[in-house]
Amino acid sequence: MTLVEPSVGSAAETFRSTNPASGTLVAEFPVADEAAVTAAVARARVAAAAWAALGFDGRKERLAAYRGYLARRMHELADLVHRENGKPHADAVLEITLAVDHLAWAGAHARKTLGPRSVHPGLLAANHQAVLEYQPLGVVGVIGPWNYPVFTPMGSIAYALAAGNAVVFKPSEFTPAIGAWLAEAWSAAVPDAPDALQVVTGLGPTGTALCRAGVGKIAFTGSAATGRKVMATCAETLTPVLMECGGKDAMIVDDDADVAAAADAAVWGAMSNAGQTCIGIERVYATAAVYDSFVAAVTDQVAALRPGSDDGASYGPMTMPSQTEVVQRHLDDAAATGGRAVVGGSVDGGYVAPTVLLDVPETSSAVQEETFGPTITITRVADAEQALELANGTSLGLGGSVFAGSAKRGMDLARRMRSGMTSVNSVITFASVPALPFGGVGESGFGRIHGEDGLREFTRAKAITRQRFPLPVALMSFGRPAKAADALARVMGLVHGRHR
Repeated sequence: MTLVEPSVGSAAETFRSTNPASGTLVAEFPVADEAAVTAAVARARVAAAAWAALGFDGRKERLAAYRGYLARRMHELADLVHRENGKPHADAVLEITLAVDHLAWAGAHARKTLGPRSVHPGLLAANHQAVLEYQPLGVVGVIGPWNYPVFTPMGSIAYALAAGNAVVFKPSEFTPAIGAWLAEAWSAAVPDAPDALQVVTGLGPTGTALCRAGVGKIAFTGSAATGRKVMATCAETLTPVLMECGGKDAMIVDDDADVAAAADAAVWGAMSNAGQTCIGIERVYATAAVYDSFVAAVTDQVAALRPGSDDGASYGPMTMPSQTEVVQRHLDDAAATGGRAVVGGSVDGGYVAPTVLLDVPETSSAVQEETFGPTITITRVADAEQALELANGTSLGLGGSVFAGSAKRGMDLARRMRSGMTSVNSVITFASVPALPFGGVGESGFGRIHGEDGLREFTRAKAITRQRFPLPVALMSFGRPAKAADALARVMGLVHGRHR
């Protein structure tokens, strides 16, 4: 596929997308101004009516064509992700695979989840049929991130489309070429509904314009600070929002855990994608019984990792250059407060060495704030209960992990972990299960993508009652008999009055 710049009107200003490893130009894109965004939303609004009219089966067929197109061109897209985002090609393939799987699930389950169904009408409306259905919002605006530029926005795009909405997608200014590729792929795969998925490229003001363009909902993924700005802008027009604002995910390693498996999972969760994973592992709390062996296993693995842009590199550069400043600040604070790096601890240009930090106090920014780099803190705790207390000790609560030999104990700790998702004896697995909802608590945001909750997130519930036959006495009428209320009270007493 030849990369084509998105159509966003007559915007004169442009910006450049570059390879984070080499600085070479990937492509140049227009900055969509308010007029261009408004025009895109207007086109999407027209497209939304036709897209919704296709029904569940028609949309399912076209979503299948789209996922087929992506699957056939997976390596082409993965190469673009490698060039623009920096992650290894193989990791990009894994990301795209997950996105395709979610597309398939959303299309296949939309009718069952959202279609009309009868519900029990209750005593007072026994002569009525009660129907519940979920109707599309019209146009959904999606503001995507740069760290997983295919999988993460597709968690909103796929489910919004399956629910009958059109989508206007504003990709990160660090990965606009990927967003443009996804939109062009849609037009090629679904030529009879090209405006159902559009892309507008630009910087922060473009996202602001999308928030003010009168869409039915904004789905945002990014930092909590930017999320607050998005919410404030959307509040001007009472536009509802879905917020996924990052995490500081913890892993608990219990006394009877498989230490080797836990160490392997922790290293992948912390270091893959250069640590730029909102549901990556940034903190580990290992009980005293396994702490020493766990640290040894982790440091051995981390010492063998190497950042770079070549095929043999373990992970790539930091996609957003300024993120290295955050990582460096956390490393400096960890050292200043008594922590020590037993592996790594250095930043070289756009690359951060894989880093294992020990003895970092809980008050350090390296423990309390999202680092978003290839670093991990490991803390010794007396037992899993102390580990859980510390794991729940930040304002963020997105994902998490528990390693325990006892299934019952592992599930108990997972349920009590203050997070939207938790994996037991693995990391990040919940994101690969399309039927499970994905989202956080606290400053990690609210709302859910994926699963049935993700489909409903992009709809409005519609309640309908239909009278099947009239009652002998119409209670909701000024013509009801004077004694009707007393009779109703006696019935309620018989039915409900015995409960104490």
